[in-house]
Amino acid sequence: MKTEKPRNKGLLKRFIPYYKPYLGTLTLDLVFAALTTACALIFPQLVREITDLAVKGLKNITAGLVMKLGLLYLGLLLLEAGSRYYMQSQGHIMGAHIERDMRSSLFAHLSQLSFSYYSSTKIGQIMARITSDLFEVTEFAHHCPEEFLIAFINLVVTFILLAGTNLTLTLIIFLCLPLMLISIFIFNRKMRETFSACRHQLGEINAQTEDSLLGMRVVQSFANEEVEREKFEEGNQTFLHLKQRQYKVMGAFHSTTRLLNGIMNLLVLVLGAVFLARGQLTAGEFASYLLYINLLLSTVTRLVDFMEQFQRGMTGIERYFEILDAPLEIKDSKDAVPLQNVKGDITLENVSFQYDTESGKVLSDVNLHVPSGQNVALVGPSGSGKTTLCNLIPRFYDVTQGRVLIDGQDVKKLTLKSLRGSIGMVQQDVYLFSGTVFDNIAYGKPGATEKEVEEAAKLAGAHEFIMALPKGYHTYVGERGVKLSGGQKQRLSIARVFLKDPPILLLDEATSALDNESEMLVQNSLEELAKGRTTLTIAHRLTTIKNADVIWVLTDKGLEESGSHEELLQKKGLYWHLYQMYNDKEQQEAVKA
Repeated sequence: MKTEKPRNKGLLKRFIPYYKPYLGTLTLDLVFAALTTACALIFPQLVREITDLAVKGLKNITAGLVMKLGLLYLGLLLLEAGSRYYMQSQGHIMGAHIERDMRSSLFAHLSQLSFSYYSSTKIGQIMARITSDLFEVTEFAHHCPEEFLIAFINLVVTFILLAGTNLTLTLIIFLCLPLMLISIFIFNRKMRETFSACRHQLGEINAQTEDSLLGMRVVQSFANEEVEREKFEEGNQTFLHLKQRQYKVMGAFHSTTRLLNGIMNLLVLVLGAVFLARGQLTAGEFASYLLYINLLLSTVTRLVDFMEQFQRGMTGIERYFEILDAPLEIKDSKDAVPLQNVKGDITLENVSFQYDTESGKVLSDVNLHVPSGQNVALVGPSGSGKTTLCNLIPRFYDVTQGRVLIDGQDVKKLTLKSLRGSIGMVQQDVYLFSGTVFDNIAYGKPGATEKEVEEAAKLAGAHEFIMALPKGYHTYVGERGVKLSGGQKQRLSIARVFLKDPPILLLDEATSALDNESEMLVQNSLEELAKGRTTLTIAHRLTTIKNADVIWVLTDKGLEESGSHEELLQKKGLYWHLYQMYNDKEQQEAVKA
């Protein structure tokens, strides 16, 4: 219990600033919340007045008195109705605004996290936190201030009124409250644990579902539907067990508090009757006392019921800040300047890199220079660091040692927006967004005109196949471009880079997954794209890089060889060996065909 309160306190301290833009709404919401207590607090007084007058004689209850009290209570009912309308409408709207603000902050932070974060975090877990978790926070943001204020007013005012009626009985009743508070604290901790476990498992189910659905073609091609169902069922069953545990804790929590409520009611009934018999309570006071005790117990019950929502909200807030606290490993330095008038001269000085302290170095003391406008090809065995080297240039990762320079400027001293805006990338795994052909090409230059998009498509050799689509440039490509072939998707990604028109180009095995016909079309587009730009090409098919100005041969030892295609063949070194292996493989495939 001692560790829970400071954690809640710290989370609430960080959450409260989200109310700042809506202080006016929050203030009015709390004012109206306080007004809703008026009916409940005044009604027992009216009952007391009428009961005591009736005991003295029924003639004391006149029509005028009844009318007066009735109108007073009607006015209070109308006040309560208006107050509740504001709370239910504007209060919830305020919560929705806070949810929107938090989701925006979360997405903005996620968009700045480095590749290393996403390589170790499941997207399904992130989706659970940005959707369902924040919905619980919305309810928390609205109800938490209201519920605690209403409970505080009811408890304080009820205690004062009850103590004024019979102090001894009131003290006896209120001595039972600590037992209820202790049970709340004990069960709260257990509920927090079960809610957190359920949320985590829900994220796992989301991740599993996303993985299976996105890979459904592979699943069905291997006839592994039953395997995926079993994997899903295992996670689903785990979620059920956690839910069962959660509901058992909730059941014990509610039954315990209801039992304590009943004991308090019993005490009032028995002890109240004793005080009434002794003449220490009038009939009206006893009636009002019973009503106030019921109000007190209903307030405690309402607070107890709210604790479930409170814990859901706190769990959501905790999971929200877990992502928001993930450090931005790649960000602008304080003295970062924009990269301007880019020529495209790239230098790697004594560059070493490793992904984490547990893995070995991927690159070790690499020194390379790419003059402006040069076309450089990177070849070498898998794991030699070719892709890693290219990822260091736009700062998808930061070097462990050494420096990466563009036009003589350390990339760490450049703004990320200007740096990445000067670099175009075409990768083997093309990602197309759910939308139209036009939307996907225009992503390279937001706000581009149809003429600009069409021109980029022509340069990429994509215009003809686009026009053959049902709606041309406005054809929906499906999620991840499933309605297009690999070659078509690749040419759209090249058109996207043409539209961006960057001075530096990074090509990461852009044709390795294509058939021969598609490869030829895409290769022509890439050669057109590379003209006049500093280009680094990671090659899988060595025939595609014969015309490169320089070929670098990388191994796990670093840069082994460099030179033109002819020069490297004459050396009969590693490149010659790789080229011979590639030719033998091509010949074998040709014979099989």
